[in-house]
Amino acid sequence: MTNDLPTILVLMGGPDAERAVSLMSGSEIAQALRDTARFEVIEQIIDKPTADELRPLGGDVVFPALHGHWGEGGPLQQILEQLGLPYIGSEPHTAALAMDKLATKRTLSAEGVPCPADCRLEADDPCQIDPPLVLKPIDDGSSVDLYICHNAAQVDAARAKLHPKRGPIMAEQYIAGREITVGIVCGQPLPLIEIIPGPGIEFYDYQAKYVRDDTRYIIDPDLPSEVAQLCTDVAMLAFDRLGCRDVARVDFIVNDDGPWFLEINTMPGFTTHSLVPMAAATIGLNMPKLCAKLADAALSRAPHPAGL
Repeated sequence: MTNDLPTILVLMGGPDAERAVSLMSGSEIAQALRDTARFEVIEQIIDKPTADELRPLGGDVVFPALHGHWGEGGPLQQILEQLGLPYIGSEPHTAALAMDKLATKRTLSAEGVPCPADCRLEADDPCQIDPPLVLKPIDDGSSVDLYICHNAAQVDAARAKLHPKRGPIMAEQYIAGREITVGIVCGQPLPLIEIIPGPGIEFYDYQAKYVRDDTRYIIDPDLPSEVAQLCTDVAMLAFDRLGCRDVARVDFIVNDDGPWFLEINTMPGFTTHSLVPMAAATIGLNMPKLCAKLADAALSRAPHPAGL
């Protein structure tokens, strides 16, 4: 390798339900970093390595392109802290808090942010929220194992599927409206994107995100200016209050009452369908520039930044 270039170790895969998405993100990130001609890039597919297994992989900075509880929600970040490796993304405490959708909503509700009503459900708990409602994992993403239930029979059927493999889950008031997302890169909010799933798709599910090509994405959607600004303000409030770092994406439902906070992702997707790269491109940050900006942010935290 060329010794005068910093080395970026791109980790992908992992043990979580979003492994396939991580592999797509990691591949796109690695290619983008190579396209800058500023970095040496090591791609590494992992499962659930220990610190001793990660230590020999090298790299001046780690780009942990993993999505889900272990890779995005704190455990991997704890290992990287233990190894003293600078990495892109939020620190362990923030990563864990943001991955816990219930805890995140409690934190932001205390700041006055409107959030749909919710509750935690163990297998034998009665559900205190009336349909229509959403059932989903407390600590996962990409709409994996998410069900919209319009009646009690659908709630029972979904819970029969979810509890055996997920244990506790969350129920959330279903709010019909427009799906809006706000990306944040190095403290800078990106243009809003509205997501409009294709025909026959009730919500922005896994297929709409990563498989289908008929999902529509509207940059700077036609919203009242005060509503659009409120989405951005709440996104930045969430980023700051939770202590996020480098990159995040905040998801909302917007109806006549304004924006409702749903969740924040501290390592959003970097696939060809992903929203943060899409929004960043509209302000001049194409994928290579975006990934380089994030790598530079992590390099700046290194004790002796390589190549700088």
